[in-house]
Amino acid sequence: MAEKKNKKASVNKTTVPLKIIDLHEDGFHPLVEIVVFGKPFTVVLDTGASKTAFDKDTLTIAFEHTVLTVSDRLSTGLGTNTMASSTAIINDLYIGDLLIDEFEVAVLDLSTINIAYQQLGHPEILGVLGGDILMKYKAVIDYGKQTLTLQK
Repeated sequence: MAEKKNKKASVNKTTVPLKIIDLHEDGFHPLVEIVVFGKPFTVVLDTGASKTAFDKDTLTIAFEHTVLTVSDRLSTGLGTNTMASSTAIINDLYIGDLLIDEFEVAVLDLSTINIAYQQLGHPEILGVLGGDILMKYKAVIDYGKQTLTLQK
């Protein structure tokens, strides 16, 4: 009976690897691979970000048909509280085999993060995976095993 229960639980979860990068004297960032519009991207797993956010330039270059809606709210964090933002609806975001459909992301200028990553020899990122997804899908982050588990 317990075996059946465990199998059922694993069907309702998806676990993906995390790549932990060293920011040289400034801590660590966990990165996770996602797929958006059928293309693979890397995002930072950011438990401090209330909302998932994608870089405006990367998003609009990769997906020229993306419709951005200007937000009347200013984004806070990322070293400022005056960053203008837009939003976009993402129709097919995959984390492992978990499909997140019709999901609104903030769209910001994250070029300074990508410049810093490039200088440290790290991959370019599409953005940050924030608390909105982590909370909704009951994320479990295991730094020891370097995994992210989400409940479907």
